[in-house]
Amino acid sequence: MRKFFIGVLCCAFSATAFGQQDPQFSHNMFNRLQPNPATAGSNDAICGSLLYRSQWVSFEGAPKTGLLSVDMPVEFLHGGLGLTLMTDELGAESTFNAKLAYALRLDVGNGKIALGADVGIMQRSLDGTKFNPLDLNDQLIPSGNVSGSAIDLGAGVYYNNEHFYIGGSATHLLEGEIDYGDLTTEIKRHFYGMAGVSLDLTPTVALKPSVFVKNVSPKTITDININAHFNDRFYIGASYRTEDAIVAMLGFTVLQNLRIGYSYDITTSKIKDFSDGTHEISLGYCHKIRKKEPPLIKNVRFL
Repeated sequence: MRKFFIGVLCCAFSATAFGQQDPQFSHNMFNRLQPNPATAGSNDAICGSLLYRSQWVSFEGAPKTGLLSVDMPVEFLHGGLGLTLMTDELGAESTFNAKLAYALRLDVGNGKIALGADVGIMQRSLDGTKFNPLDLNDQLIPSGNVSGSAIDLGAGVYYNNEHFYIGGSATHLLEGEIDYGDLTTEIKRHFYGMAGVSLDLTPTVALKPSVFVKNVSPKTITDININAHFNDRFYIGASYRTEDAIVAMLGFTVLQNLRIGYSYDITTSKIKDFSDGTHEISLGYCHKIRKKEPPLIKNVRFL
């Protein structure tokens, strides 16, 4: 634990530090808007998603991440709009990211292809009061809370139909810098790929395998997921994240269109000797938009 925490401090207090990888989520199949703006409006419904992740439980200062995303189709814009708000805490460091997304959606075969972009702001802060330095005169450690921000841009492409989806995207295109106090964080560009299919095994059982790929040069992590859905009311599944964890997940639908999910990551990396795993909770809701039918004009001649 001490070695890990010292490593975190070294990263945080470098005069120029590379930005850490975007927070990861085990429920990536339900979190497509945050990494890919082209998914905005792809469900043809007003959809909201809330995720909370507590990673590496039992670690002091371990990551805790919250994400809220909302998207909907907008007919007169020929596509969809989306909003994501994300907070991430790692020790004394906190990150806030807000993004507004737009996707242009075009009919292709029996599905739609979308080109999307998002623009937002990334803010990072460091609370120096949470540290007890050996050298009280260390100028890199702020005496209070310092923060800074930068403009953030992303782009993506996405195709989906009733039973299949595939997409690719990039976040932090500007690779900007955030200055706070005497520290500078360089935001690294991230690349994502996603794909999934829904296979109807019976009228009440569907198998939904998917893959989610994340790359921050030179590191690539792949999530391989498979979920079984029953009557569109309950699902159970598993995931394997390369060099990191095996994930068990389950969820169910309550009321109408309100989904609740939970996952537990069993750490497989060297951190497993010090961590009690990772918990994640997912909430999702979609309200289908009914398209207005053209008025029926009656003619007395044809009654």
